[in-house]
Order: sequence, then C-alpha cells, then structure tokens
Amino acid sequence: MERALYQAKKAYEANEVPVGAILTIDDEIIAEGHNQPITSDDPTSHAEINVIRTAAKALNNYRLENSSMYVTLEPCLMCCGALIHARIENLVFSAKDPKSGAVISNTRALDFDFTNHKVQYSQGPFAEESSNLLKQFFAEKRL
Repeated sequence: MERALYQAKKAYEANEVPVGAILTIDDEIIAEGHNQPITSDDPTSHAEINVIRTAAKALNNYRLENSSMYVTLEPCLMCCGALIHARIENLVFSAKDPKSGAVISNTRALDFDFTNHKVQYSQGPFAEESSNLLKQFFAEKRL
C-alpha cells in the first residue's frame, strides 16, 4: 500500500485527484499507476483502470486472475465493474469514499448477486494518510 500511496502523491503533483493503485500477483508488483483523467482527457482514467490496462498488456491477458489490487481510495462504481470484469481476486483500499465509493460506502457493488465473479475486499492500511492527502488537495482547490 505504500507504493500505492506513492502513486497518489504523483497524481497530486500532476494536479490530479490523488489516488494511486498497484496490482500484484504472488506479491510481485505487475502494474502501478494513478489518476490521470485531466492530463489524459479521459474520464475513465482512474488509478484502478490505468493499472488494469497496464497489467493486462504486461500479461497479454485481459483476465487478471489470482491478482490483488491495492488502492488508496474506495473504488467508484465504474472501477468496481472493471475489477469484476478483470477477474481480480482481492481488493484492499485505504480511505472510504462517502461521496462516490461503491464497495461499502454507497452500495456494495462487489457483492451484487448477478455478477459472474466475486472480488474479495477489505479496508486496509494508510486510510488516514490517504484521506489527508485528498483533503489537502481539495482544500488547495478551494483557495
């Protein structure tokens, strides 16, 4: 999760909402990235989506079975769908997202009965650090 937080700080420095993510298989980092919707002019360029794209290319497979994603903020509904379609096994996120979070905050998208794959999830370490980075970013935007 430290590496995901490092990626969130890179997003912050690029004037993007500071969310970072990594994807591992057997404790080896396969891909890492951060939010880039502003710099890429792509509303789908969330940290999770960027990492899934990078990992799928690296592995030459759109299915990322037996993988774990670590992300600094609870994923939104779009990213939950991507986690399911990519067949990611485990998700660990730091800070809850009361506005857009779709894992536990506003809905339980990873628990829907109609999906063909179940992603195991938990809230993990660095919640306070991730939350503080986001609060600092948005406080600076309001100045």
